[in-house]
Amino acid sequence: MTEREIDQEKDKPEVKTFSVPFALEEIRKNITIATNTPSKPSKEQIINQAFKFHSQGNIKEAEKLYKYFINQGFTDHRVFSNYGAILRDLGKLKEAELYTRKAIELQPDAAEAHTNLGNVLKDLGNLQDAELSYRKAIQIKPDYVRAHLNLGIMLRDIGNLEDAELSYRKAIQIKPDCADAYSNLGNILKDLGNLKDAEISQRKAIELKPDFAQAHLNLGVILKDLGNLKDAEKYIRKAIALKPELINAYTFLGQVLQGLEEL
Repeated sequence: MTEREIDQEKDKPEVKTFSVPFALEEIRKNITIATNTPSKPSKEQIINQAFKFHSQGNIKEAEKLYKYFINQGFTDHRVFSNYGAILRDLGKLKEAELYTRKAIELQPDAAEAHTNLGNVLKDLGNLQDAELSYRKAIQIKPDYVRAHLNLGIMLRDIGNLEDAELSYRKAIQIKPDCADAYSNLGNILKDLGNLKDAEISQRKAIELKPDFAQAHLNLGVILKDLGNLKDAEKYIRKAIALKPELINAYTFLGQVLQGLEEL
């Protein structure tokens, strides 16, 4: 990798693929496991309570129930896929791959599971198979926005910018109000040197989702490259205000402030 390529990598805001938990939008909020009865909870009670915890962001309790469900010898592809997604987030990639492949074995046409497997394989550095998994998910479910988004992210990472752009545009075609797709498209257009259209795309992402910290940062970086340092500072500071843990925002802010001092 050349020095210029290294510099370009440093100037690229991070974009992460999206895990896809099953059935979180389908849970019934009044379902709980009865802990005051001597009988064991049923298979469906465990699943629904796990989904409820997962949807509420209580990942620790969801993980416990998914593991309990599996240890009871029950099988359900949604549980294996969701548990795999949690393991991926915990950095346990080989285990995540194992459980996600089990989900696909149980339900070969589960597009969500193929997408989650693509995420794990990408994290493991197996990009060729990751691409195949994303494309399999799209083959099963052509209007699956997350699969198109994740495929685009992976294609960008391997330098296939034109196909990545097509993936994001397809996601927008399917879901015109998808802020993530507009922001990711803006990143690709920036990579391709089309800064004005990149700016438009990031502004659209912010219009759709005003608290989208990454889009504010991405717009700030584009404005920096366009030489509009004052507005760049404004948007990068907004990104930090929205999400203080966005570490690379501080690096970009430092670059902008240095540029303003030199004016």
